[in-house]
Amino acid sequence: MTIDDMATKKEVKPGKTENPEKTARGFVFGKTNYILMIIGLAVIVIGFLLMTGGGSDDPNRFDPGIFSFRRITLAPVIVLIGFVVEGVAIMYRPKAKKEE
Repeated sequence: MTIDDMATKKEVKPGKTENPEKTARGFVFGKTNYILMIIGLAVIVIGFLLMTGGGSDDPNRFDPGIFSFRRITLAPVIVLIGFVVEGVAIMYRPKAKKEE
């Protein structure tokens, strides 16, 4: 019970409210948000895949391929872009439709 309910001595049953529009349940995000999240996740995975490899099978032999441009610069930038897309996906709010 809320303070207003106690003041007016109304009894509200648990789980029931007077305004059913306020309790309309749905997804937290819209369809566009989920699509952007999937795109961001795919970009992050691509970035991590670009970081893989370059190692040597022989532990006594050094392979300078681990310091390639792809692994040191490109892949981390792509991962960061993926995280930015994820942030945009969370913050994106579709524009309200105008009723005329």
